[in-house]
Amino acid sequence: MKRMIASVSAATAVALMTGAPAQAQAQTAPADPVKALKGQFVPGKGVRFTDLTTMIEDGEGKPYLRRTGSFQFGRGGIVASDITSKGAGPADDRLNPPVPARTIRIGTTSYSQGGTYRDKMPRGKSWYKDPDGMTGDVDGWFSQLVNVAEPATLTSLFKGAKKTRTTYSGTTTFGRLAKVSPWFRATLPLRSSDKTVVTFRLTVDRNRLPQRLTTSFPVTGIFDSAGWEGKTISVETRFTGWGGRVSIKAPPANKVTTKLEDKDGL
Repeated sequence: MKRMIASVSAATAVALMTGAPAQAQAQTAPADPVKALKGQFVPGKGVRFTDLTTMIEDGEGKPYLRRTGSFQFGRGGIVASDITSKGAGPADDRLNPPVPARTIRIGTTSYSQGGTYRDKMPRGKSWYKDPDGMTGDVDGWFSQLVNVAEPATLTSLFKGAKKTRTTYSGTTTFGRLAKVSPWFRATLPLRSSDKTVVTFRLTVDRNRLPQRLTTSFPVTGIFDSAGWEGKTISVETRFTGWGGRVSIKAPPANKVTTKLEDKDGL
């Protein structure tokens, strides 16, 4: 009996000892999402994401645009992005149907393919290079304007946000985003009002990293036109593969141009 008790006690002790590291690791996981995000900034690593944009009018929403993309990180944050977009449903009657487009951005230099540049390329070229270009062609205006992979943006959103265990919700404005977010400034360089209110809801995963972000804002914040009154853009972004390898490279130099052709004669 004594030997049995001793054996049980020894087994229990071993179980407690082997379980301790996992428990300690859980307790030391970053409680602050901003700190957790900064911990992801390793050269050659990154995250992937998908966007779905819905156009809402009179309470009815219609899918408008889908995007898939990735961010590549360096020690200071995002160093490159690669985003592909395509239409997700019927277009608004004041917009042409979204043309499939892809934008690679390295530093502040963007390489754009398709989209608004599709019919303006010189023969033999397929990418337009802009040394201070946007993050995603014109479609970017109708996509995710809030980049929670930027620590300064994340910090700004949390000020005054309502918090539950894994969710943060609240509002910000175009003006606040323009002050803290290089992504916002490059995505929407022109807009009708910095007072435009953006409503957001962010869910983080068990590692405190962004998992799902939903934002919405009135289209009149972009276009100062009565024709856009009552229309709202809602964007859902989902993040996957935090810490995975991401390598974004510029297109082949022989396919790149810095000059566009006006084939419509306008």
